[in-house]
Amino acid sequence: MSLRIQIYLPAALIKISAAAGFLSAAILLVNAAKRAGVIPTSPFTQLAAPVAQLAAIVLVIGIYVLISGQAGALGVAGAGISVIALAGLVGVEFVLNLVFPYVDPSVVTALRAGPLGIALTAVSMLFLLGTVLLMLPLWRSSSVPKSVVVLYTVSVIPIALRTVFPETVLQLGLVGLAVAIVGLAIWMLRSIPEAGSGFPVRFATTGSDLYF
Repeated sequence: MSLRIQIYLPAALIKISAAAGFLSAAILLVNAAKRAGVIPTSPFTQLAAPVAQLAAIVLVIGIYVLISGQAGALGVAGAGISVIALAGLVGVEFVLNLVFPYVDPSVVTALRAGPLGIALTAVSMLFLLGTVLLMLPLWRSSSVPKSVVVLYTVSVIPIALRTVFPETVLQLGLVGLAVAIVGLAIWMLRSIPEAGSGFPVRFATTGSDLYF
């Protein structure tokens, strides 16, 4: 007999995910300001850059928890691919901020022309794919502002395809993504039931319910 298992997670986990979203947005704004020359590059800005992706992983998990009841296979795939891509982007940010600035430009060119360039492209494409798959169930959710979903998706495009777009477009993408993440974090906080003990996460499709 098929079985549907429903696990209730504490609302505190959603608050933590939302807080991670605010942190990720703040670092994205710092990255954009650094790239635009508004603030100087420093050890702090270089070390902080990968934290945006780490925090975004927590944010994506929180988003999936909220939409798990209606996300279906598409949401599972989107969340899973997004988490994998963001984990890969942590490594990308370490390379871009802590390796490339300290080696000769000719070495950077040679590295980008080899397997590293392929890996960077693959991670970026996974990031874009995961974003689209995750945003589709969010679009269908009446509680999520459509403008936030559109802004998030559109902003990811120049970030994932940063070698195609001009630097100014990339900077706008970083700012737009930060704004969209703030919007999602606020939505998450507003979605917490006032008297509820937690959020249901459902597994399988049919049968009786088990509550933990």
